[in-house]
Amino acid sequence: MSSIYNKTDNDLIISRINNLSPESKAQWGKMSVEQMLSHCQAPIDFATGTTPMQANFIMRLIGKMLKGKVLNSNEFKKNSPTAPSFIRTGTYDFEQTKNELIQKIGIFSDLGQKAIKTTKHPFFGELTHDEWSKMHTMHLDHHLKQFGV
Repeated sequence: MSSIYNKTDNDLIISRINNLSPESKAQWGKMSVEQMLSHCQAPIDFATGTTPMQANFIMRLIGKMLKGKVLNSNEFKKNSPTAPSFIRTGTYDFEQTKNELIQKIGIFSDLGQKAIKTTKHPFFGELTHDEWSKMHTMHLDHHLKQFGV
């Protein structure tokens, strides 16, 4: 699997993002392409320390039980649940939101593992830097596939 810390891998992700257009339609789910681009920034913002987030005790317990299953998979299932704070229903400027996501992805190849400011995922608990990389890579891949790129 590719690494979020590897510039070549990130360039491939960014190339896929650049293949999106304001007219791109989801193959499943309810988000518009602009909402998806904003949504993909939310877990990056959490991991890089920009946006704090907590899950309640029951969600953390469920997350710890599912952690191995998710991390041993190579992709997220269609229509997987998401954190309420990651849900996007508003209207966003396509170019601005796309450029913001690309810039945030670039932080990982620029700073490597130092980009991650917390080891504690609010749902899955403690994650290694490699597990963070896998989660971000799987998440971005999932949503880019959702929009056909």
